[in-house]
Amino acid sequence: MKNLKRGFTLIELLVVIAIIGILSSVVLASLNTARGKGANAAVKSNLNNIRAQAELVYDTAGGTYAAVCVDTNVAKGYNSAVTVGGGSGVCANTTLGWAASASLKVVEGSNGFWCVDYTGTSKAIVANLTSNTDISCD
Repeated sequence: MKNLKRGFTLIELLVVIAIIGILSSVVLASLNTARGKGANAAVKSNLNNIRAQAELVYDTAGGTYAAVCVDTNVAKGYNSAVTVGGGSGVCANTTLGWAASASLKVVEGSNGFWCVDYTGTSKAIVANLTSNTDISCD
């Protein structure tokens, strides 16, 4: 009589565990990329939402953009963008215009910042705005 044992060998179990480990590392790498892109979308959305509030400030201030960056609602959107991006940002305003930029969580090409301004421009830029009077994304 032969004694047949049923079950898996140690080698078979180790191979299965190794395959599961490789698959989980691939999934986690993809998840981190998706998180970064989601954070970038949040930065862009927050800065783009500033535009409507800035125009309300312009109308209530009598045709000047001088108080855009100190407006409570603009500051909330701007601070949210900077927090989500995890870096730095600049909100600049003069009587003639305004611009805001914040760092992106994941660099897009060679661009590490997102910028919006009073002309309707929304675009990725290489470097942050340089000063509190830099009111253009160009």
